[in-house]
Amino acid sequence: MPHAPPLGALLRQYAAGSALTCEPVEQGLLNRGYRLRTTRGRYFLKHHFDPETADPAAITRQHRATQRLADLGVPVAPPLTGTDGRTVAVVGGHAYALHPWIDGRHRHGGQLSTEQCARLGALLGVVHASLERVMPAEGRTAAKPADGAERGQGTAPTEGADPARGADPADTFALIDRLLAQVRRHRPSDAFDELARHRLLERRALLERHADRRPPQGGSVGWVHGDFHPFNLLYRDGEPAAIVDWDRLGIHPRAEEAVRAAVIFFVRPLGTLDLTKVRAYARAYRRTAGATPSELAAAVHRVWWERLNDFWILRWHYERGDTRADRQFPAASALAVWWTREYESVCEAFAG
Repeated sequence: MPHAPPLGALLRQYAAGSALTCEPVEQGLLNRGYRLRTTRGRYFLKHHFDPETADPAAITRQHRATQRLADLGVPVAPPLTGTDGRTVAVVGGHAYALHPWIDGRHRHGGQLSTEQCARLGALLGVVHASLERVMPAEGRTAAKPADGAERGQGTAPTEGADPARGADPADTFALIDRLLAQVRRHRPSDAFDELARHRLLERRALLERHADRRPPQGGSVGWVHGDFHPFNLLYRDGEPAAIVDWDRLGIHPRAEEAVRAAVIFFVRPLGTLDLTKVRAYARAYRRTAGATPSELAAAVHRVWWERLNDFWILRWHYERGDTRADRQFPAASALAVWWTREYESVCEAFAG
């Protein structure tokens, strides 16, 4: 098994018995997880692999937050505590955490009824409101935006972006030119190259028409999950069983997380949004989070601008040679075009 964790040392540290089976779960883009069965039960073992989030102190902060959220009744899966009183085990220079195994399945928006979409929005609103209660109030400065894969799988400003305003279109035009050159050099040329070239030229034309719509400074910030999307939410019997993967817990504009999450949950395969479900979700979120329609409308504009300037999948493909996110590109790239055309309808769905 590649990257096998040091099970003996870890299980001794948690007094979790002896390993019977250990199977990798479908890996995310940043960390590794294992379905673990021991003589004492079933667990989820997480290897905090991403160097940007593998600091034990930061992981411990996340763990404390989830425990406090659990105490408030939020569906989370706090980690187990080791024999040394800690929730983070560092073995061989790598950080691990052991969680109870949660039976459940992931669901995207197409698998949710309109009522379930409303409950989803209410859940995220409860998360934001609860984080306000359990996290420190000091230091309310929005964190620097991360790579797209680290912010809901596909929302990233281009390099050189001002976090207060979003991407600078001049930087995006330069990036488009660089990516087009890489597409032309790629051999043998394939269908992905053809689609990439089409979308890059299309996006450049859109940006030329809308370059004057760069958003102003963002809305109020607060503690957010940071990566709220279908693969970080487990359902059981039609209800949310656990919100997982709190690696990106941080201070960001709350309403923008609500919009980004909806865009990921409710995007259709051809790159459109199910606005009926968005509307139910957004109304419930506003109610439980105490957010105003104007806050959501401003967040819609900022996330739309991010999407318009977003090329993280192509950068991974052509600059890193990493193709794991390629399957997301058709819908993600089509969404930016559709959203621009249907801008007013999208705003109304979130803020109406």
